[in-house]
Amino acid sequence: MPKLERVRDFFSTAPSADYFNQKTAEGWRLVAVEWERGAPSSPSVEDVPFGLRVASDCRRLEENPDEMQVLVLMMETIVQDGPLSQAAQVINARGCRTRDGQKWTPQALFYLLPRLIEVGPRLCTSQEWIERRKHLFNIA
Repeated sequence: MPKLERVRDFFSTAPSADYFNQKTAEGWRLVAVEWERGAPSSPSVEDVPFGLRVASDCRRLEENPDEMQVLVLMMETIVQDGPLSQAAQVINARGCRTRDGQKWTPQALFYLLPRLIEVGPRLCTSQEWIERRKHLFNIA
């Protein structure tokens, strides 16, 4: 198979017919045309809230167990009056990573606090949290 050479030319105005004729004369073959324009304004696209993911049917959101685990571990540390640096260490020790694959930092957890506040009431009433709380405070 012969080696192919590709070139992309950028224009501020539409190229003339002479441009295409010259390229063809040089042995180039037209393989694509790329168009660009400003997108019409549309509703802003938001990230999926932390702790959730798009369901397989792409119609709803469902809990992301890995991210929910991060929120639970973060809440445990906060309930025990631990600093966010300690929470980051615990979360990283469990092998959890941020959405972009990085280790958790206190700053990353700080930015996650509004989400923890939002999901906190549901976490606090879950059966898993009730069991964890017993162990945290040695409740029989």
